Amino acid sequence: MKSHIFGVDVGGTTVKLGLFDINGNVLDKWEIPTRTVDGGKNILPDIAASIRNKMDEKNIAKENLAGVGVGVPGPVDRDGVVHKAVNLGWNRFDLKKELGSLLDGIRIEASNDANVAALGELWKGGGQGYKNIVAVTLGTGIGGGIIINGEILSGATGAGGEIGHIHVEDNETEECGCGNHGCLEQYGSATGITRLARRVLDSSNKDSILRSGELSAKAVFDAVKAGDELAIEVAGQFGNYLGKGLAIIAGIINPEIFVIGGGVSKAGEVLFDYIRPAFEETVFHGSRDTRFALASLGNDAGIYGAAKMVLD
Repeated sequence: MKSHIFGVDVGGTTVKLGLFDINGNVLDKWEIPTRTVDGGKNILPDIAASIRNKMDEKNIAKENLAGVGVGVPGPVDRDGVVHKAVNLGWNRFDLKKELGSLLDGIRIEASNDANVAALGELWKGGGQGYKNIVAVTLGTGIGGGIIINGEILSGATGAGGEIGHIHVEDNETEECGCGNHGCLEQYGSATGITRLARRVLDSSNKDSILRSGELSAKAVFDAVKAGDELAIEVAGQFGNYLGKGLAIIAGIINPEIFVIGGGVSKAGEVLFDYIRPAFEETVFHGSRDTRFALASLGNDAGIYGAAKMVLD
């Protein structure tokens, strides 16, 4: 009888691993370093060795393991082929086949890490009770994961859900990390909020809490909560861009709910006070009732979603 699942979330610095029972209860979780040297050739052997060690430690027989799910920071197609993962040094290869061979044919499932995290939030987090969600991660950039009828929408090459690179501003002169200009993540991410704040501060002589201390997305929303006028202006710009960007997504996907996570989400539901007005003003009427919620699994969303892929 299959009784256990491993969920693996591969990051550029560490690999997060979780051991789950078949009902989705986490039994153990740990991390190992991500060795990206030599084109990342050690990453899969390290993961396989760590899983084997945990199976020995917990006396889990191969026959009792339902499989291993893996989230990867890059496009992964439906067949488990990684098309490129720049942060890991990986080029195109068959992850399911290679990791499966390292684990004696144990079932392997793989997908993009943002999509996997969205599946985790759907299963055990802020998206519980829904089948159609868009998970939005507001961190250094903006990540997105799309779940339709309970299944990951990965696209032809696994590059679906790259919502951070929707074009929302024609007059942007600074370049996005992707090489384009005016992408959503240039305004809605943590770094984007900081950029907006710097521009607002440079264009005004008004006093502001933001003029003292380190400028960050957290500082902006702390100042918003304190009633700081310039911080509120920054939050308004942020909300305008993100709300309209999510309205575009809603017009295409028609989700039941947006689940907002990442470091910026720690500001709490005050974010929705600035996102909702622009969203409701511009969204197609059929999606106007789309709900908003905060993600609840934090950094564990990836291992939960990876485990869930094995059950689907």
